[in-house]
Amino acid sequence: MSYNYLPLDKSWLDFEQVKDLLDFDQKISITFDAHDRINKCREYLNKKMADPNALYYGINTGFGFLQNVRIKNGQIEKLQDNLLKSHACGMGEEIPTAIVKLMLMLKVKSLSYGYSGVQIDTVKRLMDMFNNDVLPVIYTQGSLGASGDLAPLSHMSLPLIGLGDVNYKGERQKVEDVWKEIGWEIIHLQSKEGLALINGTQFMSAYGLYCLKKAEQLIKMADLICALSFDAFDCITEPLTECIQTIRPHKGQIETAKNIRDYLYGSKIASHKKEQVQDPYSFRCVPQVHGATKDVFENVLEVFLTEINSVTDNPNIFPDDDLIVSGGNFHGQPLALRLDFLSIAMSELANISERRIYQLISGQRNLPLFLVKDPGLNSGFMIPQYTAAGIVSENKQLCTPASVDSISSSNNQEDHVSMGANAATKCLRVIDNVEKVLAIELLSAAQALDFRGPMKSSEPLEKLHAAFREVVSFNEEDRVLHDDMMKAVEFVTLYKI
Repeated sequence: MSYNYLPLDKSWLDFEQVKDLLDFDQKISITFDAHDRINKCREYLNKKMADPNALYYGINTGFGFLQNVRIKNGQIEKLQDNLLKSHACGMGEEIPTAIVKLMLMLKVKSLSYGYSGVQIDTVKRLMDMFNNDVLPVIYTQGSLGASGDLAPLSHMSLPLIGLGDVNYKGERQKVEDVWKEIGWEIIHLQSKEGLALINGTQFMSAYGLYCLKKAEQLIKMADLICALSFDAFDCITEPLTECIQTIRPHKGQIETAKNIRDYLYGSKIASHKKEQVQDPYSFRCVPQVHGATKDVFENVLEVFLTEINSVTDNPNIFPDDDLIVSGGNFHGQPLALRLDFLSIAMSELANISERRIYQLISGQRNLPLFLVKDPGLNSGFMIPQYTAAGIVSENKQLCTPASVDSISSSNNQEDHVSMGANAATKCLRVIDNVEKVLAIELLSAAQALDFRGPMKSSEPLEKLHAAFREVVSFNEEDRVLHDDMMKAVEFVTLYKI
């Protein structure tokens, strides 16, 4: 199999594979083992359906509160089609392309275990959509994060039956037109397939993985940018000393202190004698604050990796045990809680970053007020701090947990839901905001460091500064800083450490 394919089956899928899938535009393919498991489960279900007395939830019954309504065998395909059509009730903005691709991949991954009862043609079509960049239009609003991500997954699945819209060749098109162009036939869904497609946590999971991927880069950049701010603000390095960390041995704290020590190693600015005895908490307590975020990140990642290596539709079919079991693996509570936790943890990187920005522009430590020559005539970096403060305040509002809420649905049959989808979409908004605040800190720290010359910082920090100066020049006098800030955001997202 080509190295540019991500193989999907019951084997463990790790974070590096997920990141590579997006970064290197890989394609996906189920393995022979997954192919056999899917066929075996479908054949078992077909035999069960041959029994005229068989009654299985969602397979030949209605859904949710309508669970006791028997559906005739001749109406099974219509039942599945109706499920997709009636549940495609999404609203709001379209979700990003990368998240759509992750949803498709994760649905194929979940189906590859062979516990869902789908036909192989359905799985192949999902793979074809992914591999040919035929990407369903899916919306941010509509899921309660229990019974699966019903609305968004319905929009993801509508193209299988020739309905809905897709983004293809750079434009939004009707599925029927694209299917004609490509030469694809619609899929005739069999029993259970509608539920297998729309029960599941792939919307929440895809958002979570995308957030984690972005968060990982920002956590790395937060340490590096903070180290630049350390020298820019002429800080004391004693709080980074290893022995302090070992007597409070949180993993993230130890790692953060070491990272910043390493970044500052060899800096003439860091090693010269300081006038102050202590620095503000936004510098002195960085190991404790950044470190706590890292520890949360590791916990959230562990939960999401477990989730994407799971089967989350309902009911589940166990051919070897001759069982069809209806349960609640679609409930998003583990994800909802972690998404809220990740939002809170990441927001703290922006909180403390904004405070460092404030210190840098405050006119202390032999730096000019607002980091500009002729302050008064020039406002310098006064307003970027305003922007950072406004963004940080927005994050505080967004960090109100979604997971503490629940609204009953389906005539009280589904009487507790996770609200994990709301936790997911706002988590991405928080992380995008953190990116902006760190970019403003980098912009400010780079400007402040220029005022430290001719004294030099360390090799990695001088390298960072030089690379940034290729994108954003020193601010001699007032100019439109929005442009610089947006360039800084792009720099933060792309800089390789």
